[in-house]
Amino acid sequence: MNDANSNDTLREPGPGEPTRNASSAWERGVLEKLVMEVVNEKRRARRWSIFFRLAFLGLLLAIFVGGYFSERGGSPATGPHTALVELNGDISASSVASADNINASLQDAFDDPDTKAVILRINSPGGSPVQASQINDQIWRLRAKYKNIPIYAVCDEVCASAAYYIAVATDKIYVNPASLVGSIGVLMEGFGLSGLLDKLGVTRRLLTAGDNKGFMDPFSPMPEDQKAYALSMLKQIHQQFITAVERGRGKRLKINDQTFSGLVWTGESAVQQGLADGYGDSDTVARDVVHAKNLVDYTRRENVVDRLAKRFGASLGMGAVREMLDGSSWSLR
Repeated sequence: MNDANSNDTLREPGPGEPTRNASSAWERGVLEKLVMEVVNEKRRARRWSIFFRLAFLGLLLAIFVGGYFSERGGSPATGPHTALVELNGDISASSVASADNINASLQDAFDDPDTKAVILRINSPGGSPVQASQINDQIWRLRAKYKNIPIYAVCDEVCASAAYYIAVATDKIYVNPASLVGSIGVLMEGFGLSGLLDKLGVTRRLLTAGDNKGFMDPFSPMPEDQKAYALSMLKQIHQQFITAVERGRGKRLKINDQTFSGLVWTGESAVQQGLADGYGDSDTVARDVVHAKNLVDYTRRENVVDRLAKRFGASLGMGAVREMLDGSSWSLR
């Protein structure tokens, strides 16, 4: 017989008390809600993950597609036109105004059968004599190959040193009366800090294998023989510059004592001295000289991929070169 006072005896719930089944249903409902919330949260996380992956892939696609179409600037040629190539800023192997970029742009411009003439629009204070020489050579080569397509240099604010080295290879040079033109000279720059080290009580320890391996070391006094050697290098490069100017300008150049001294002149003075041929900008030259006012830009623009490659790749190599040169460099400025 069952004991009425036994703990195993089931008691009927009192008024207002939930039944055992009702309590289990409530717990089950709460558990289901928690599970569904976890499932929904995972779904949301999965959706965001897919979204960000697609966005990243879209960004990569945009970069590569943009890089592909920005290889050649401007809009496609539509009939006879004047080709435009822009050279802006510092001329160096790592800049947009490198020989690789400018030469490829010029090649594209000359290759187009609808090109009637090419305008090289320049706004640069100068830079590397090596890069300038390579572009100068390319212009002469293209002029010889495409005899019926003239090329004109149009100088904006500045066309000096290495930029002028490039301009003289063209058929004619047009300037603004207020442009800065010329500066036919070469410089090598650096710092001499040996006196500062002496004042600070610091001794420079430089060990070399080779008497001139420490050439242009900014922390050591410059021996006279090394100074003479540096000046001889500058003289050689200067003479190369002069030869390029004389070849390009020919009898138009009115040489005087200051022509190759490194001075810079206004566009007005440049025309008077035969350093330039006349006044004009890209539009007026295309309209009045070429008689093909439709300008098509062939300038190769640096894309995002190129900039990233240069930042993480070429910068390391240039850093090593600068370290070897101990802060010294030469340029046409």
